[in-house]
Amino acid sequence: MFIDSAKIYVRSGNGGNGIIHWRREKFIPKGGPDGGNGGVGGDVILRADKQLNTLLDFRYKKKFIAKNGNAGEGSNKEGRSANPIFVKIPIGTIVRNAETKEIVCDLTEDGDEFLIAKGGRGGKGNWLFRSPTNQAPRVCTPGEAGQEFSLELELKLLADIGLVGFPNAGKSTLISTISAAKPKIADYPFTTLIPNLGMVYFQESKSFVVADIPGLIEGAHEGKGLGIQFLKHIERTKALLYLIDCTSEDIKHDYKVLVNELKTFNKDLPKKKSIVAITKLDIADDDKRKELKKLKFPKGVAVHFISAATNNGIAELTEAMWKLVAKGK
Repeated sequence: MFIDSAKIYVRSGNGGNGIIHWRREKFIPKGGPDGGNGGVGGDVILRADKQLNTLLDFRYKKKFIAKNGNAGEGSNKEGRSANPIFVKIPIGTIVRNAETKEIVCDLTEDGDEFLIAKGGRGGKGNWLFRSPTNQAPRVCTPGEAGQEFSLELELKLLADIGLVGFPNAGKSTLISTISAAKPKIADYPFTTLIPNLGMVYFQESKSFVVADIPGLIEGAHEGKGLGIQFLKHIERTKALLYLIDCTSEDIKHDYKVLVNELKTFNKDLPKKKSIVAITKLDIADDDKRKELKKLKFPKGVAVHFISAATNNGIAELTEAMWKLVAKGK
């Protein structure tokens, strides 16, 4: 199951208390102070992990609490410090403070770490309070409290190119053709219910990641259809590929609707480098093909005519996609 948002609670450990203790050895019945300091509480650390691609685990475990440091001991021994705990999250996860809504961190590389809650320092034992004027201090301090936060996690998938189109425009068919991804494919709208990522190997040492999101419909920015809840997953992409069914009654209108939906969601999305692909060319008759060739899009927008079912135009489209990614890099 794909889950792209979650709320969790984290709390680091308290520092251990310092203690009051006196040196007691044979022939030294009244030794001086030797109470040790408390240990440090455990930290809570967020770590990005490329093996994860959903926040599903946080549906079942929502609290992450580190252990407290141990209290100090006699003979001026410091208490044992608690080990940190690591909370693994998918690459591309934005972490916000649930109360202030402030972004705390954004982990975009595998292995990235962020100290989200620092463990409390240990308290001081009475050995530290000795002085020439106070050789028998009966003073110690408690350990510091750990930190606690409620956090909101939001996953935004990392991909080079985002596929944008109406339901049943052929996005899933295309991604299954050019990559090893195997999304559900059927001849009805909203077959794709979750985002899919596919790694496209163009040539040796040349590869890129494509994201297929559920289809948009007009009014998606108002909450209609399924696409609105997944549009955030193309905010990080370097480029966009608009896919439009060749059987559409008004292809240019469809293109304008798609651009407008992106613009309404995030005004910067339509500014990304983009390509248009007219899909399902295999079912177009000769008259339709002639009509398609007369289409004119805004200056600078390259248009490709493809059929994922017959691989017609796929090689040329893949090369154009790579060139967009290479420019972005």
